Amino acid sequence: MRFFKRYFITGLLIWIPLVITIWVIALLISTLESFVPTFLSSQSLFGYRIPGFQVVLVVAVVLLTGLLGANFIGRAMVERWEQLLGRIPLVRSIYNSVKQVSDTVLSSSGQAFREAVLVQYPRQGSWTIAFLTGVPSGEVADKLGGDYVSVYVPTTPNPTSGFFLMMPRQDVHVLDMSVDAALKYIVSMGVVAPVSVKTAETGLEAALSIDAACAIDTVEHAREPGEKQP
Repeated sequence: MRFFKRYFITGLLIWIPLVITIWVIALLISTLESFVPTFLSSQSLFGYRIPGFQVVLVVAVVLLTGLLGANFIGRAMVERWEQLLGRIPLVRSIYNSVKQVSDTVLSSSGQAFREAVLVQYPRQGSWTIAFLTGVPSGEVADKLGGDYVSVYVPTTPNPTSGFFLMMPRQDVHVLDMSVDAALKYIVSMGVVAPVSVKTAETGLEAALSIDAACAIDTVEHAREPGEKQP
């Protein structure tokens, strides 16, 4: 029984990450393909199914939209389109909210989700990892009346759901780790220990130094016995 348990768990440790990875990729592909109309599918255009055709089509459309939106004419068209959507009551509220969130999160100049922090939640003495999303503004900032920051506390093991909190800046401790490392720590329920940015850089420098030393040693051994060093 101990033999069976040992090797069965070993097999699970090999298969579970692979199966979950394939499942996530398949889910992403099927989601992207669902946005493509039937008349633009490979069956309708060419008479036979081409795997991944819809995904490539979606990526091409997004890339082309980005290229068009980066120039003057494209920006003018986008502004007119947004003005048109702004005249529709229900659509206006949804579109503006989603656009503000996407602009904040995806913008390269934004600060949302750029830093992992440590906060006490849900009570004093209990600590969890959160992500800095900005600072309160408008009426909320006036009511708070102090130096506050906005943080997002993700849940485990699904970080897409969580809690939005506004906390005093002094109660928020910035962590020396990347956002990716913090997400891995959250998803793994604390099993995968995060590595700080400084530790990772130190390890990289050490590895480069070892590689350089090995390269020099290889060159030295490759020299002819009577060859003089420059």
